[in-house]
Amino acid sequence: MRLGLFDSGIGGFTVLKKVMELCPNNSIMYLADTARLPYGVKSNNEIVQIAEEISTWFSYQKIDAFLVSCNTTNAIALDVIKKNLDVPVFDLIGSAASIIKEPRVGVLATPSTVKTKAYTNSILECQPKTFVIEQPCPEFVPMIEMGNIDSDEITNAAIRYLQPLLKENIYSLILGCSHYPLITPLLTKMLPSNVKLIDPAEALSLKLKLFLDSKVSNYSKKKNLVDLKFYVTSNLKNFPNKANYWLNVFPEVNLVSLQKKGCVS
Repeated sequence: MRLGLFDSGIGGFTVLKKVMELCPNNSIMYLADTARLPYGVKSNNEIVQIAEEISTWFSYQKIDAFLVSCNTTNAIALDVIKKNLDVPVFDLIGSAASIIKEPRVGVLATPSTVKTKAYTNSILECQPKTFVIEQPCPEFVPMIEMGNIDSDEITNAAIRYLQPLLKENIYSLILGCSHYPLITPLLTKMLPSNVKLIDPAEALSLKLKLFLDSKVSNYSKKKNLVDLKFYVTSNLKNFPNKANYWLNVFPEVNLVSLQKKGCVS
């Protein structure tokens, strides 16, 4: 089957990696809207416009399922994406909320995601008695995109962001931006051993696997990726190196305009 997923940059790699592990033998189209990175500090109107363009572009790509690999877009414009795509849509926030069991939950997310309270609302729908606290992390995505993941700056930012959550004695911590699992080693060092780290990509991938298994009766156990294509809206030269570093692939990357609706492949 042919799957589509997107992010503003490399954050969606965390979703893509889980999908490639759990759901082999599929063709995947990954779109990085690098021209408008980062999404997490944009207004709701800007995110709605972006979601409109991205979902419309994907509607011409003959995909069989779509993965919302950006939490900010998920929080603000999931309805726009579902309206424009006539295929099953899998989202991070709903997937993560459905597996929460702990009574006190922290969420690290972008400022735009936190403003919507999307994680809080989704978790309370599933577990009404849960205490949820969300923390905006504006500095993380730019640092991660620059490869600045071992610096004093990102360490100090992590300390500041985690402090109010740990004061509330959380039992689990949701990485509410797809970029954040890329700094899991840093966060793990700072968390007490009793705090469970939750990557929404894992829950999303499991839901996707159930869907694919139900659709493909002769599902091969061989872990072969049929096809992997990358598309960016800017910075074409830098992206293959990032894909190689994080995913151990060195793919062809194509430059596209989201204002052009024609099929690219």
